[in-house]
Amino acid sequence: MEFSLFWAVLTSVAAAYVALRLRPIDTPDRPLDRLIGAAVVGMLAGRLAAILEAGINPILNPGQFLLVRAGVDTTWASLAGFATLAWPLRKNLYALDNLSPPALAALAGWHAGCVWRTACLGSASGAPWAWSLPGSNVSRHPVEVYAAILLAIGAFFLARISLPRGAITGLAILWSALTRLLTEPMRPSIDGGPVVFYLVAAVAGTATVSLICRWWINPSNNR
Repeated sequence: MEFSLFWAVLTSVAAAYVALRLRPIDTPDRPLDRLIGAAVVGMLAGRLAAILEAGINPILNPGQFLLVRAGVDTTWASLAGFATLAWPLRKNLYALDNLSPPALAALAGWHAGCVWRTACLGSASGAPWAWSLPGSNVSRHPVEVYAAILLAIGAFFLARISLPRGAITGLAILWSALTRLLTEPMRPSIDGGPVVFYLVAAVAGTATVSLICRWWINPSNNR
């Protein structure tokens, strides 16, 4: 069993649990179950996409789903996870807003779980806080720690502001997309990562917040 991955998942769940305890008001029923369910669906969808992209038949090779370390498509994982979380709450945007900070906290916990997986480091760096892998003299950016800190700041901030329904969800999308855009250049990658997807998500988050706040300030514009 891959215990390092297990501890990373546990770190993510613990972060979501703490965030929910800090803001338990107006969350939907079984909020932690909803977050875990969305994460599982997202992981399966992302792994399926990665399997198909690798040219592997998932029907003939079902065991490939268990090899999460072999790769998960971020785009499909994000879309499937968000849809799983948002669709049941589409008529209750306040509940979705109140789940957004814990969702960011869960993402922060997952990135912080890089410590258990020994997968925190990115590009080479001479920064005083950079560190190197055992047996290596090259110090590197702890890029996953950067992402964890940024996401935790976003979760803390969004849990303490009050905005029109749906705006906090839009801000959460924007914040997570910007976090990945800022840290992606420091990640080791052959193709540069799904930067276009993060750009589209950032634009979508910004548009959501802008439209909702515009309607809230002057609802007559929609008549």
